[in-house]
Amino acid sequence: LDPTRLFLILRGGSAFLHTLIFTVNMVYQAETVGLSPLQLVLVGTTLEMSAFLFEAPTGILADVYSRRLSVIIGVALMGIGFVIEGSLPFFAAVLLNQVIWGLGYTFTSGASEAWLADEIGEAAAGPVFLRASQVSQVAGLLAIPLSVALATVALQLPIVLGGLLFIGLTLFLWLAMPENGFTPTPAEERSSWRQMLETARAGVQMVRTRPLLRVILAVSLVVGLYSEGYDRLWTPHLLDNFSFPLIYGLQPIVWFGVIRAGSSLFSIAATEVARRKRITESGGRLLGLMLALDGAMLLALLLLAWAGNFWVALIALWIFSTARSTLGPLDSAWIVRHTSGTARATAISFASQLNAVGQVVGGPAVGWIGTVLSLPAALTASALLMSPILPLLARGKRLEETRTESE
Repeated sequence: LDPTRLFLILRGGSAFLHTLIFTVNMVYQAETVGLSPLQLVLVGTTLEMSAFLFEAPTGILADVYSRRLSVIIGVALMGIGFVIEGSLPFFAAVLLNQVIWGLGYTFTSGASEAWLADEIGEAAAGPVFLRASQVSQVAGLLAIPLSVALATVALQLPIVLGGLLFIGLTLFLWLAMPENGFTPTPAEERSSWRQMLETARAGVQMVRTRPLLRVILAVSLVVGLYSEGYDRLWTPHLLDNFSFPLIYGLQPIVWFGVIRAGSSLFSIAATEVARRKRITESGGRLLGLMLALDGAMLLALLLLAWAGNFWVALIALWIFSTARSTLGPLDSAWIVRHTSGTARATAISFASQLNAVGQVVGGPAVGWIGTVLSLPAALTASALLMSPILPLLARGKRLEETRTESE
C-alpha cells in the first residue's frame, strides 16, 4: 500500500478508535469501576510514569531494528490493554491497562512519523502530517455518536470494541505496511537513558543562559502540575454534583458526547482563527494571546468548580477546552521562536520531561484533596496550581518586548 495513504489510514483509524474509547472512558472508570478521585488521578499518574520509563528502551527497536515493527507492536499492545480494562471493571485492571497502553504508546511515539519520512522523504512528509491532522479531527468527530450509542447499551462496550478494532488495525498494518527506506539510526542519536539524562543536563545548561527559555520551561512544569487533576476529575465532578437536563430524554452519557463534540468544533474554529491572524509572527502578540487564553482557562476552571447549575458548568468546560487546544500550537511556536537546531530538540524534550514531572507530583495531591474534601475543592486546587502561569507569561511578554526593542 502507498505509504502516504497507509499513514492517513493509521492516523485516522487511531483517532477514531481513541475517541470511540475516550468519549466514555472516564465515565466508565467513575461509574462502573467506582474509582475515587485519588484512584482516578493515580490511573493517570501510572500512565505518565509508564510512558516515561518505557520511552528509552522501546525507542531502541525503532532506531535499530524496524520502525514498522515498532508501530505494529505498539498498536497491538494498546488494543490488548483496552480489552482488559473494558472486560474487567476493577481498579487493578485499569492500572494494568495504563502500563500496557503506556508501553504501547512509547512503541508508536515518533516511530510512525519517522517511518513515513523514511519511505517518502522528509520534505514530502510535512504536508502529509498536516493532512493527517485534519483526517484525525474528522475521524474523531465521527466516532463520538457511535461511542455514545454503544455506551447507552453498556458503558464498557465502546472500550472493548475499540480495543478489538485496534487489534484488527494491527493485522491490517502487518499485511499492508511496507518498509523500504529504513536505515538504522546512528548510535549517538538513538533513544537511551543516557540520552535522556544528557537532555536534562543540556536543558539545565540552556536555562542558565536564556531568561526567556527559563519562563517557557517553568510554564511547562506548571501545566503538568495542574493538568492531571483537571483531566481526571472534571467527569466525576459533573456526575456527582449536577443534574443533567432531560432534553428529549437524553441520558447523561449522551451529554458527554455533546460536550466532546462541542469542544472539538470550538477548538477547530479557534485554532483556525489564530492561524489566519498570523499571531505567531510577533512575539508580543503571541504572548498577549497566550496570557488572555490562560486567564480565560483559570477563570473557567474556578467557574466549573463552583458552578450552580449544569449549563454554567457546560459553558465553563467549553471555554476551558477551546482555550487549551488553541494554546497547544502557540506553545510550540513560542519554543520554536527561541531555539534552533539541536537546541530546539533539547528544549522540547526538556519541556516534555518537566511536564511529566509536574503531572506525577501535582496529580496525586489534587486527587487526595478530591477524596478527603470534595471535587470542587480539588478543581480549585488545580486552579491554584495553574495560577503561576499568568505572572510567568507576563514576564515573558516583557522580555519579548525588550528583545524586540533591542533588535
